[in-house]
Amino acid sequence: MAINVEVLKTRALTAVVFVAVMLTGLLWNQWSFIALFTIIHFGCWYEFVKLMKKIYGEQYLKYCLLGLIYITLPILMLMDLMNIWNDVEGFKGNADFGNIIPIAIIFSIWINDTMAYLVGSLIGKTPFSKISPKKTWEGTGGGAILCVLVIGFLFPLVADKYFYPSVPKQTWFIIAGICAVFGTMGDLLESKIKRMADVKDSGSIMPGHGGFLDRFDSLLIAVPFVWVYVKLFV
Repeated sequence: MAINVEVLKTRALTAVVFVAVMLTGLLWNQWSFIALFTIIHFGCWYEFVKLMKKIYGEQYLKYCLLGLIYITLPILMLMDLMNIWNDVEGFKGNADFGNIIPIAIIFSIWINDTMAYLVGSLIGKTPFSKISPKKTWEGTGGGAILCVLVIGFLFPLVADKYFYPSVPKQTWFIIAGICAVFGTMGDLLESKIKRMADVKDSGSIMPGHGGFLDRFDSLLIAVPFVWVYVKLFV
């Protein structure tokens, strides 16, 4: 699959604005974090309701209840992860950096998606799924490996600055691996929903990237699995 330069330019420009907004919300303080994901929550809901209406017609309302599990629950879990270490012994530094796990999740998904696209564009030959024909095994595998390596080696350096050495370094490798695997599943799930609704994108708020669900589909599925791992093993 060859790289489409014009598409790449559009995606890159949109991505710069998107990343700037995301980083501001993630890093400014806890209130900006909550505001950011409140907007994302309702943006995803708006698009999800439209998709359900396209798929199920007049019966769409009862299927919209699935959004409580698909959208609302993961967002609440993400906000819970924001404060998970703030009140436990071992935390040090600025309390706003309790959101280091949500940041790790989001960076993992960004790296996995970006590297999967680039690796797949350069060497991808083997189709990964009929649901998403452009995905390849080479891109998916390459994205996952690079995601785990980058997050696994980068985040211990960040964590050591804000936490005492009670957070095992392998935690970041595992979180990145969970995000790579279940983030890809989230992408496929949303692709399936869009196919059922016969639409290319869930929305059009981000040129080259689609809508809220197109951008956060991986996050919505990865977060619950990271939340369970952190609660049980970290």
